[in-house]
Amino acid sequence: MTAHQIDGAPRADPADAADPAVLAELLAARLAEVLGADVRVVDLRRLTGGASRETWSFTAEPADGAPRRLVLRRDPPGFGRPEGMALEAAAIGATGAAGVAVPRLVDSGTDPAVVGAPYLITEHVDGETIARRLLREDRYAGARAGLAAELGATLARIHALPLEQVPGLPRIEPLEHLRASYDALGEPLPTIEIALHWLAEHRPEPVAETVVHGDFRTGNLIIAEDGLRAVLDWEIVHRGDPREDLGWLCVKCWRFGSPLPAGGFGTVEQLLDGYAAVAGWRPAEADVLWWQVYGTARWAVGCRAMAERHLSGQSRSVELAAIGRRVCEQEHDVLLALGLPAEPTGEPTGEALPWSDLHGRPTSPELVAAVAEFLRTEVMAATDGRLNFLSRVAANALDGVERELRLGPEQAGRQRRRLAALARADQAGLAAAIRSGALAADDPAVLAAVRAAVTDRLAVANPRYLQQPG
Repeated sequence: MTAHQIDGAPRADPADAADPAVLAELLAARLAEVLGADVRVVDLRRLTGGASRETWSFTAEPADGAPRRLVLRRDPPGFGRPEGMALEAAAIGATGAAGVAVPRLVDSGTDPAVVGAPYLITEHVDGETIARRLLREDRYAGARAGLAAELGATLARIHALPLEQVPGLPRIEPLEHLRASYDALGEPLPTIEIALHWLAEHRPEPVAETVVHGDFRTGNLIIAEDGLRAVLDWEIVHRGDPREDLGWLCVKCWRFGSPLPAGGFGTVEQLLDGYAAVAGWRPAEADVLWWQVYGTARWAVGCRAMAERHLSGQSRSVELAAIGRRVCEQEHDVLLALGLPAEPTGEPTGEALPWSDLHGRPTSPELVAAVAEFLRTEVMAATDGRLNFLSRVAANALDGVERELRLGPEQAGRQRRRLAALARADQAGLAAAIRSGALAADDPAVLAAVRAAVTDRLAVANPRYLQQPG
C-alpha cells in the first residue's frame, strides 16, 4: 500500500470507498493532513459488529513517528447521516474531557469526499467487547465482580455532563417516538400494543433531563481484566430521562444468557448503588423496570426496522434480513417482564402433514439443513472476519427456515384457532382491536393467545432463547 504524498500525488476516488484498498488510501491521505506527515495505512480490516455503521481497525504508520492503532467508524457509503455523526463526535469529545472512559478522538468529519461517508477516527483501546467472553471466561471474573456498580457510576458521570456541552442534542418523547416508529413499519403486533398500553398506564414521574447515551449496554463497552476501559457507539445520544440508560442496560437480550439483569454482570441493586454513589440520588427499581420494558419494545421495533432496510432494497444484507426474525425474542422478553412466562408449546403435538413424493428427496427441510451445514463446516472453516460472521448468520437463518418448514403448518393451525376464539381474522386485526380497546390489553384470554403465538414464533426463530433465564 503506497503512502499518500502531500506534494500533490493523485488521491483515490471516494466514490470507490467501499473497496478496502481505496479506503486505506483515503485514510492515509486524511491522516497525513491531520498528523502533518506522510502516512501508510496497514492491517485495515472491517470488524464484525455494527449493523447500521461500519467499524474498521487499522494501523497508521507516520513517516516520522511510531505506529498508531486506530479505529474508523463511518456510515455506509451512500447512506450518510452527517448530523448524527457530528453529534456522536461531539459527545465523545465532551464526555472524554469530563473524565468518562471513551476512546480518544483523533479526527471526524461529515464530508463524503474524505473517506466516502461521514466518519470519526479514534485511538484503539485494548480490551474485550464480546459478551460471551466477558460473561464466561475466568480471566474476567475479577472485573465482573464489581462491574455493575462501575457501570452505574459511569452512567452517573455521563448524566452529570451539562447539556450545553453537547450542542444540538435532540429531545425524544419516548412513547410518541416508539409509537411513531412502530406505526411507520406497517406491521401491527399485538405484543407491542400490549407493551404500549402498559407503558402508558405505568409511566413514572419525570425527572430532570440529562445527556442520555441511548445505547449503553454489553457489546458497546470495552472491558479489560481490571474493569471498564471505554464506552463506545454514541450514535443515538440525545437529551432525556437518565433512567433510560439504566433500563436499557437491563434489557434481557443484553444479558446474553446470564441470569444477572444489569448487563449480565450484576444485580439492579448493585447498578443503582454505583449510580447513587456518584449521582447523589437513587432511581427507584420500578422506574428502571419501566425503562427496561420500554427498551425491549424499542428493540423489537428496531429489529423490524433494520429488516425493512433489506426488504425495501435500501441496503440488501443477510445480516439485516436475519435481524427481522429476532423481533419475537423481544416480544418474548416483553411478556416475561410483564409476568407472562412461556408454556412449552413449540413442538408439534399432532400428526405431520403427509409428505409428497412430487419433488423427491432430499425434502425441503433436508435441503435447507444441508446448505446450513455447508456454511458451517466448509465456508466458516475457510474464512475469518466479517465473511465468517455473515456465514454464521446465514446458517442460523437457514436453521430457522428448516424449523418453519417442519413446525409451521401445525403452528399456523393453532394460530387460526386462537384468533377465531377472539373473533379476529389475523394478527393485524388482533393488534388493532387491542389498540382501539375492543379487546382489553389485560384480558387473560388475549394475553394467553398472544403469549402462545410468540412462543410458537420463537420455537422457529431461536428455540434456545426460550431456555434462557428471565
